[in-house]
Amino acid sequence: MTSKKNTLLIISGPTAVGKTDLCIKLAIKFNTFIISADSRQFYKEMNIGTAKPTTTELEVVKHFFVDTLSIHDSYDVAKYEKDALHIIGQHANSPQPLIMAGGSGMYIDAVVYGLDEMPQVEMQIRNELIRLHETEGIIALQEKLSLLDPDYFSQVDLQNPQRLIRALEVCIGTGTPYSAFRTKKRMTRPFNIIKIALERDRNELYNRIDMRMDQMIEAGLFEEAADLFPYRHLNALQTVGYKEIFGFMEGNYDREEAVRLLKRNSRRYAKRQLTWLKKDTSYSWFHPSDTEGILDFISHQMSL
Repeated sequence: MTSKKNTLLIISGPTAVGKTDLCIKLAIKFNTFIISADSRQFYKEMNIGTAKPTTTELEVVKHFFVDTLSIHDSYDVAKYEKDALHIIGQHANSPQPLIMAGGSGMYIDAVVYGLDEMPQVEMQIRNELIRLHETEGIIALQEKLSLLDPDYFSQVDLQNPQRLIRALEVCIGTGTPYSAFRTKKRMTRPFNIIKIALERDRNELYNRIDMRMDQMIEAGLFEEAADLFPYRHLNALQTVGYKEIFGFMEGNYDREEAVRLLKRNSRRYAKRQLTWLKKDTSYSWFHPSDTEGILDFISHQMSL
């Protein structure tokens, strides 16, 4: 018997795997919209380096959470969870699946499973950690976290200063390791969920990443980063695709090395995305070109 609950169709996968093209096809097929789960595409000042949907694609299919924030805005995964659930709730009676697409696993998991409740801490602690990062770099944050919470240190993306700062402010503000608050209690959502992950052969994916980076550079990525350089301390800009160019602009290395780092770090980012997704066995995996197989799978899942 078909459930009366609406369905959230999640399409995830690593950067450059082909999520956007597939999701546009699916959204047209189902006459629905796309909820972006790519936290880098939220910001209207960051265009080339985040591989946003094109203007045409945005006109053809309505997207939520693309160009909705400024890099100066304060926004986090908890706010995203609330906002995304509100949109889903507004379409509770939709006979067509709603599509959530992106590679930010933490944001997807927040909508699917909910977030652990974290204690509130004084803003002064966060500000001090931000200053520590600005003056002594990310290694200082890593070293502090390795002492205060070795369990979380072994799991976290050590190149992500936002997550390091978030963990440290809880450790310092409560005197308790951040990992102790991560209970992983899963919420039951009032909608059905279908989870699809996309993958390609590693060499194929890495070639696509390198080619896309070349295209971004040709499209003006270095110029875009130059415009954002005065704001490089903001959380939104602590991301692959910009940090490498900021290092070049600060005189740490030449342009050729910046390009090499852009490609290398993008490949590493894709690897981390895949590692995150592989931990969740509820995903069904497809090659992005297998549109027919994906549609058959969706049809079958929605009929259960």
